[in-house]
Amino acid sequence: MRLKRLLTLLCLLLVPGVSAAADKTVYGLNEYATLSDIDLEVAAKLDTGAKTASLSARDITRFKRNGEHWVRFYLAIDDAHAHPIERPLARDSRIKRRASDYDPDDDKKYTARPVISLDVCLGNTLRTIEVNLTDRSAFQYPLLIGSEALKHFDALIDPSLKYAAGKPACATVAHIAE
Repeated sequence: MRLKRLLTLLCLLLVPGVSAAADKTVYGLNEYATLSDIDLEVAAKLDTGAKTASLSARDITRFKRNGEHWVRFYLAIDDAHAHPIERPLARDSRIKRRASDYDPDDDKKYTARPVISLDVCLGNTLRTIEVNLTDRSAFQYPLLIGSEALKHFDALIDPSLKYAAGKPACATVAHIAE
């Protein structure tokens, strides 16, 4: 009789987790993403081990416009993106340097990266997320979406899947990630 009560209690404790998981969207390890602000579709890597999202950019320049901090950059994706993109600077992020990026003569263990807000569409979901800018041209995917952004997509990641959400098909108004 005690075993039956224990099993019933255990089942009741597990139910909220099951209902919360049912509200999530399952994405694969890689997904197509539309960067609505830039009118561009790219392949993205969804990485729960990374905290932040990163977009491949080069020639990143900070400047002021009307007293506000802005950033100008070029996409480091392919030669077709030769025009500069300008966005307000949301903040700077501190990213821990990799062992291959660490100079023992330099005490800095972190690198500062500019962060912008971008409207990103995965499947049918459009969210405004923060994305840091760095040259990812050595990587296969120009966009990495980390755990903070994945929370705003209510994402569950199945690493055995690729492009599970299909081609992006979002409405034009983004839900702002908080």
